[in-house]
Amino acid sequence: QAQLVESGGGLVQAGGSLRLSCAASGRAVTTYTMGWFRQAPEKEREFVAAISSSGISTYYADSMKGRFTISRDNAKNTVNLQMNSLKPEDTAVYYCAAKAVRYSDSRRPNEYDYWGQGTQVTVSS
Repeated sequence: QAQLVESGGGLVQAGGSLRLSCAASGRAVTTYTMGWFRQAPEKEREFVAAISSSGISTYYADSMKGRFTISRDNAKNTVNLQMNSLKPEDTAVYYCAAKAVRYSDSRRPNEYDYWGQGTQVTVSS
């Protein structure tokens, strides 16, 4: 079992930055692959980034490469998403997710086992 709580969302102007955090609890969360997804109104949930349990391997959606950085601190049971050069099209609810395997490059939401409640990110033009 894992519980995930996101924080750090808000309103930012285009070109600005935000840092999202996900606090994870549960006995085995440090052994899980962690991911970030987002969902804009009337759109499907889409993959943003993922990181292996060790933090060595990271994966990004093409549109986020070079702008977003995922990281984790297993000592603090947190996963972060640093978002730079934000665009209005990045506006969405951002979700933290956990997949109960150490290493996975899965980009499919239905392959993740645990989800947070989401945090709103709004980028104004």
